[in-house]
Amino acid sequence: MDFGIGFLSNNVMLPILDFFYGIVPSYGLAIVALTLVIRLAVYPLSAGSIRNMRRTRITQPLMQKRVKEIQERHKDNPAKLQEEMSGVYKEFGNPLAGCLPVLLQMPVLFALFATLRGSPFSDINYTVNLQIVPQEQIERVQPKAFATSPQNIYIADGEHYRISAIVPSGNSLAVGEKTKFEFQTVEGKPLKELVAEHPETSIKPRWSITKGQERIQIDEAGNIEALQPGEATIQGTIPGIAADKGFLFIDALGRVGAFDADGKIHWDIVAMVIGFGLSLYLSQVLSGQGASGNPQQDTVNKITPVIFSGMFLFFPLPAGVLMYMLIANIFQTLQTFVVSREPLPENLQKIVAASETKESEAKGREALPFEPGRSKKKASG
Repeated sequence: MDFGIGFLSNNVMLPILDFFYGIVPSYGLAIVALTLVIRLAVYPLSAGSIRNMRRTRITQPLMQKRVKEIQERHKDNPAKLQEEMSGVYKEFGNPLAGCLPVLLQMPVLFALFATLRGSPFSDINYTVNLQIVPQEQIERVQPKAFATSPQNIYIADGEHYRISAIVPSGNSLAVGEKTKFEFQTVEGKPLKELVAEHPETSIKPRWSITKGQERIQIDEAGNIEALQPGEATIQGTIPGIAADKGFLFIDALGRVGAFDADGKIHWDIVAMVIGFGLSLYLSQVLSGQGASGNPQQDTVNKITPVIFSGMFLFFPLPAGVLMYMLIANIFQTLQTFVVSREPLPENLQKIVAASETKESEAKGREALPFEPGRSKKKASG
């Protein structure tokens, strides 16, 4: 039994999606609601990561200075060095502690991502690899039904089933042999019967030969005939019932890519990619990641959102997935803004305040009136 991403998607994400669709019959609003519910659920974990990153950013210079001093002082005494380092981590906090909340929330976010890439928002593909043998070697062919792994398919609004692609005679055929590429539930009910029970649904599977076009042929009903020996691959597709549905400024939730083959630009996709990049940059600024003090690193930090968001123009995702990513990023930006305004823990506030006091005193001593630097400053004034 699958207790991984597929389990979370089928037993957590889809029921939430169906629940919200039942309240407001809009798959666009259902995506918004599902995204917000999941982001709120992982809010404590995300907030913990943001807090730790902020603490690390503020205290890292002091911590590095303390670590360097300890390493110099106890370089010949490993036991004492280890003891002092443990004290530093206890005082400042371990920078690696922020990784745990991120790791804990990743399965949930991956499951959400997988849900929005599947039915009903996208067309679902099934791949069957066939081995065609010469007619005289027909005895090598052992008829045994072949089935792909099942995938969750929406047949109608709120109704979905786990459906596999089936080749009844197996994926080894002799030249001249005929068979059929079918779809059925894991319980054995044909897809066409399910569709017949929902006359409001216009699901029509389609098939295409992606390898070995000269070796087999397949018609619009999924009937296969083997023509020549060799290997061939057939892709069967079940359309997503919400793939062509729009939401707000989005023309189709299942559309993949900002550019068509004929050069047409889909500005709704472009707008979401730009919005994702801007929200990523703003979140970075609010978290302080864009100001490291290193000019080269700062430049890298600034162009990273551009590169990361630009990838979705060349490695496209369905519009529904982009919408989720944009909403999630806006939520993350607001969360970063809220958490970044929280006061530091009292012990760290004292450490930072003490360090700032020492720096102020040092600068005051350096700027005494009788020092050359001060005289020059006054003279220039």
